Amino acid sequence: MSANVMWFKDLGLSDVESVGGKNASLGEMVQHLSKAGVSVPDGFATTADAYRRFLAKDGLADRINAMLAELDVDDVRRLVEMGREIRDAVEAQDFPADLEDDIRTAYQSLVGDAGDEVSWAVRSSATAEDLPDASFAGQQETFLNIRGIDNILHAIKLVFASLYNDRAIAYRVHSNFDHSVVALSAGIQRMVRSDIGASGVMFTIDTESGFPDAVFVTSSYGLGEAVVQGAVNPDEFYVYKPALRQGRPAILKRGLGGKATKMVYTDDAAVGRTTEFVPVDEADQVRLSLTDDEVTELAAHALKIEEHYGRPMDIEWGKDGVDGRLYILQARPETVKSRASGSTLQRFRMNERGPVLVEGRAIGQKIGAGAVRLMSSIDAMHEFQPGEVLVADMTDPDWEPIMKRASAIVTNRGGRTCHAAIIARELGIPAVVGTGGATRDLKEGQEVTVSCAEGDTGFVYDGRRDFSVSETSLTDMPELPVKIMMNVGTPEQAFEFSRLPNKGIGLARLEFIINRQIGIHPRALLELHDQEPGLKAEIERLITAYDSPRDFFVKRLSEGIAMLAAAFAPEPVIVRMSDFKSNEYAGLLGGQRYEPHEENPMIGYRGASRYLSADFADCFAMECEALRYVRDDMGLTNVKVMIPFVRTVAEAKGVIDLLGQHGLRRGGNDLQVVMMCELPSNAVNAEEFLEHFDGFSIGSNDMTQLTLGLDRDSSLVAGSFDERDPAVKKMLAMAIRACRDQGKYIGICGQGPSDHPDLAEWLLDEGIESMSLNPDTVVDTWLRLAKHAR
Repeated sequence: MSANVMWFKDLGLSDVESVGGKNASLGEMVQHLSKAGVSVPDGFATTADAYRRFLAKDGLADRINAMLAELDVDDVRRLVEMGREIRDAVEAQDFPADLEDDIRTAYQSLVGDAGDEVSWAVRSSATAEDLPDASFAGQQETFLNIRGIDNILHAIKLVFASLYNDRAIAYRVHSNFDHSVVALSAGIQRMVRSDIGASGVMFTIDTESGFPDAVFVTSSYGLGEAVVQGAVNPDEFYVYKPALRQGRPAILKRGLGGKATKMVYTDDAAVGRTTEFVPVDEADQVRLSLTDDEVTELAAHALKIEEHYGRPMDIEWGKDGVDGRLYILQARPETVKSRASGSTLQRFRMNERGPVLVEGRAIGQKIGAGAVRLMSSIDAMHEFQPGEVLVADMTDPDWEPIMKRASAIVTNRGGRTCHAAIIARELGIPAVVGTGGATRDLKEGQEVTVSCAEGDTGFVYDGRRDFSVSETSLTDMPELPVKIMMNVGTPEQAFEFSRLPNKGIGLARLEFIINRQIGIHPRALLELHDQEPGLKAEIERLITAYDSPRDFFVKRLSEGIAMLAAAFAPEPVIVRMSDFKSNEYAGLLGGQRYEPHEENPMIGYRGASRYLSADFADCFAMECEALRYVRDDMGLTNVKVMIPFVRTVAEAKGVIDLLGQHGLRRGGNDLQVVMMCELPSNAVNAEEFLEHFDGFSIGSNDMTQLTLGLDRDSSLVAGSFDERDPAVKKMLAMAIRACRDQGKYIGICGQGPSDHPDLAEWLLDEGIESMSLNPDTVVDTWLRLAKHAR
């Protein structure tokens, strides 16, 4: 077009030096992905050469370089003062006449017949930004809903000036980027009307674990800056790439965010006053901001973008509330997890816990401790001391110079894709975002421990608590004559645990998923109409985002199963049907009404006998529906089914028949059904039980309890509980031998081999096929068994 201005459609990745990474990427997508259905709003970009000539005018660039040459960026006060002085000078600078003429001409061509009523985004694009080895997240400014050429010109100047934001200056120094080498391009792009739709960010890799086979999507109402800034707690979705490629249902998880506020247009055309935050209607807060079809379409776009670029990507998107279409607004390389080494696994672990002061979304899988420093404004940055815990309503990217000194970061607002989260990951600092009330509940100077090492939820504990850090080398794990699997009951940790050496999941407990992700007794859901008003209202509030009570239970349960299955695919994931005892079921919301009082629930109404009872029939049907959906519809056929606490052969036959009636026919679609071997009768009568199952998984906890005749929950006899007792080992040996004789699967998923390495060695010698261990014992047990097997 000219030396000053270029159209997106004429740009590609080879133009980074001319228009910066962001604008080059927009052009790349317009050129190469539009035909594949990826919609990118049109626009043009000013060039880096135009920016340099703008700064060179009247010697401004030389004055700026001289000022920066003497700046110590660790002197936060001086950094703030000098940054402001430089930005004011850039904003006051006049455009070269030819540059202004070219911008006006391009704008008129872009506006066409739409007139000045159309609004535009004016975005920054640095020539070193969005490259695989650099991240400038949130450093330069973006201006939204800009109307009219005069306001466009003003916004472009502000974009140019933002190359000298405090955090941008500090980042370049810390990353050894020469200030004079980095230039800026302004992208002028038609606005998507997400102010009356929705918007968000998505990554083609899990941002916490680096798991590569999922697309992570965040979404909220209004303009996407609210999500990026961390002003809102958005909805979250995970989408499984292999299922997406096969055209199958692919959503692994739906997470309802608070979405209390949204950014919308104002009627004020002045740059800096064109948007505002307004509350979201309560009825909209409690429903998901995207449909399943929209989530799937977005993930499909993300997959096309990732495949085109050949690397994990960080993508901003918007849904137009006028035409209902989904648009891609930006795409840049993901710069944290894609660069992490996969050869070593660092794990943080809380060794003691205290009172939980606040909780929110965990960022970074680490733990930090220190004194609380409440921050409400950039003016107080100089007071921040290294090692303190930064607590704020939401972090401003301008705070980056002090964020890198913090031991942890805690915010009231924000989700896992906001600037605070991205910067925390880049700096390797744990952060808990979206707590709701950290600035209220935490006190200045209070000693706290911030843990992001316990799954999706991050906790802020009162006081400095003991924690440990371990490093595990994942290279050159020795071969074993036994398969090492894992016991995993929390889907939110599945991606991270899958990085450990493993042969799948030997025990995934449905009751853990029901307790954590549903929390309501299944019969209370099925009979919602019959609940007392207060309980009914509480349940209705929890399930508002779903079509029906049944839909809530089945979808939430299938999400938990699917997360586990996807994380470990193609390795087997053995899912045990729910094994709550009656007292545990009674603890679920609405459960007291449906559960009997039993003196010893451990040997009462549980397992196979519960599944076969008329009172539980409809509840069991929902569990089966969730499993069938994951296996048959999503295609995760690595899921196997396990039945616990089968007292008699008649119960074994009855449960297998019942599974078949619910579409889980043994052998159908490669389905294997395993039985928990946890009662003495199972070992004594093993041959008869194995007629109905594809193998055993030994439950050493109950087997020990029932062989030795002691209540493992009673402190009075707990000292006699030992899986290595000769009588227990005889039972285990009988079960192993029976399965071996029939050529069927035999594993163990009880606590024994995790707690007692010598028991693990004995099981190996007995010929067991697999051992399912607690994740924190996998590597040590693996290495010990390798040494034993030599």
